[in-house]
Amino acid sequence: MAREGGSRTVNRRAFVANWVALGVLLASNRGTAQHDASVARIGYLSLRAGLGPLDHQFLDALHALGYVDGRNLRIEYRFASDQEQRLPALAAELAQANVDVIVTAATPAVSAAMGATTTIPIVMQSAADPVGSGFVKDLGRPGGNLTGMTILSSELTAKRLQLMQELVPRTRRVALLAFDNQFATPLLVAATRAGTKQLGLDLTVRLIAGDDDLPRAFATFEQAGAHALLVQTSPFAASRRKRLAELAAQHRLPAMYESYAYVESGGLLAYGPDATEVFRRSASFVDKILKGARAGDLPIEQPTKFELSVNLRAAKALGLAIPPSLLVRANQVIS
Repeated sequence: MAREGGSRTVNRRAFVANWVALGVLLASNRGTAQHDASVARIGYLSLRAGLGPLDHQFLDALHALGYVDGRNLRIEYRFASDQEQRLPALAAELAQANVDVIVTAATPAVSAAMGATTTIPIVMQSAADPVGSGFVKDLGRPGGNLTGMTILSSELTAKRLQLMQELVPRTRRVALLAFDNQFATPLLVAATRAGTKQLGLDLTVRLIAGDDDLPRAFATFEQAGAHALLVQTSPFAASRRKRLAELAAQHRLPAMYESYAYVESGGLLAYGPDATEVFRRSASFVDKILKGARAGDLPIEQPTKFELSVNLRAAKALGLAIPPSLLVRANQVIS
């Protein structure tokens, strides 16, 4: 009997031990399913409706650094479809998912990501003015959880105005088409006012919120007698590049944009950073962070390559002759 009772005691102990081991195994498997440390997890927050050419440049650069989606990389995408008000909730979803790093472009999206987390690293693919927007105090020492690339949008305003004056020497009044739901708009408007004042030019500003505002804005510029137009870049504007070019041509208004894509779509002139270089460069920040670097210790970088793009067909339609001094400096010329 004693041996029989002892056998039952041993069996019970073995039974409990087996269940404990099974529980540990299941818990381990659950933890692995939730977050495999060998798989980098990126939260991708975009103001756009889907991936565009520049996003693919970023992904290609990540691949070149050894990250393969589905193998050692998992990307959680969140798209706001040009609806800025959706960004905070989408950013919160990524923060709650506890991704390793949040990647985003455009000032409103950066602001939303910063509002969602102070601990998860954030990499800017582009932002107009991180210091002026209050994101960081110093580009060289950002601190906190933010780093990445700035596109110097506001700082380049004076250069764009000078180029427009070179193309249209009679310019006395400049128009600015900006977007009143853009976080960086006040900075751009202030920079444009300062630039036009320095050059002795008058300025007419029109803020728009949607498609219905576009024809009225161009009518306002024509009534004001504008000689040249600056167009703020944004996801809204990027998806309406051809429409903007058509309206500028219809109102015979020479227009300056911030990137080559607008000129390729029929716009007259563009000057700005090489966006491909900027987006590809942002991948290196993600790589460094995933390898252990602190975001706040990585200096925010400024673009090193700038592009001047000219559309000769658009110039001809407006009756403008592109000065040789501009053509010789152009990186892209559409004829």
